[in-house]
Amino acid sequence: MAKRKTRRKSTKTKHTKSQNINFKLINILLLIILALIIAIAVLIYLIDNNKIEESKKEISNIEKKIKKDITKIQETSEDKLNKYVKNIEVKKDKFEEYTEDLYKEYIHEKTKDTTKKTEDKKLNKETKKEDDIQTEEIPVFHKTLPFKTNKPKLAIVIDDVTTQYQINRINSIGYKATMSILPPTSRNGSTIEMVNSLPFYMIHFPMEAKFFKGEEQGTLHIKDSYEKIEKRVAQIRNWYPTAKFTNNHTGSKFTQDTQAMDKLFKALTKYNFTFVDSRTTSKSKGKIMAKKYKMPYIARNIFLDNEQKFGYIQNQLKKAIRIAKKRGYAIAIGHPHDITLKVLKESKPLLKDLELIYINQLPIL
Repeated sequence: MAKRKTRRKSTKTKHTKSQNINFKLINILLLIILALIIAIAVLIYLIDNNKIEESKKEISNIEKKIKKDITKIQETSEDKLNKYVKNIEVKKDKFEEYTEDLYKEYIHEKTKDTTKKTEDKKLNKETKKEDDIQTEEIPVFHKTLPFKTNKPKLAIVIDDVTTQYQINRINSIGYKATMSILPPTSRNGSTIEMVNSLPFYMIHFPMEAKFFKGEEQGTLHIKDSYEKIEKRVAQIRNWYPTAKFTNNHTGSKFTQDTQAMDKLFKALTKYNFTFVDSRTTSKSKGKIMAKKYKMPYIARNIFLDNEQKFGYIQNQLKKAIRIAKKRGYAIAIGHPHDITLKVLKESKPLLKDLELIYINQLPIL
């Protein structure tokens, strides 16, 4: 009996040991599986991280390439200030081109005294470093006409006038402003009859621009023959028999071309037009041609509304006032935007020391 009990005990012990070994093996196996799961998870995480990093690098490289391409495009364009114009908030006029030269302030010297001219240039640099001023000498062709007062003269020109509504708004600002009328086109309609009631006006003559897609019908191009240009000028004269002055609409490409401007001035002289240089390019040949054809050189000093903001426009008007007080007269050009006309109307107190005139009343005429 004792032997049987011993055998049973021995068998039971072996069975228990076997169970313990199996349990340990299962635990080890589970640990191995868990370790594998953790390893796989870590591996997946690392792979995903690498993909994210690679994606970030790719995005960064693409961004750098885009920025590089944009910079290249901007720097290869003729006018580097277009970069500035692009970055500011400008509500652009659908009719006008925008170049760096529209932001320049021009002061035209009347003196022929070289010493005085040099001193004036030095004074401009010292006192107006923040302004982009181009100073040049121009000949005086006519004696000064009598005026109501001895005050400095300011001629404000409003370009791109195409509707009676615009005329009414300009008339409501409360003082003289020269309206520059765009010739008839299918887009703008006829402007011929509108000028009959105006005491004075001028023609806004479309000319070829460097970078401008909204070209008007009848725009003059540098490759046009003299016959074609003369025919266009004759057409303008026929439409507007009382017009005496014309200024360029756009024209940054046309007005810097010597041959094109020579043909234009020849035709303008034939049909009794005087040219007013809007100065859409600093390379304009207007001064050279005016001298050749014995025409007074008339050119704007300031563009008022490159940026259609009240403060900016009023500040440009103040610059025009400063020039008028320093030189005796100034020409400022704007457009029939609501904000421009609002500024002109509300800035009337700033003009109390000036005499507002039409272009045909300039002292050099």
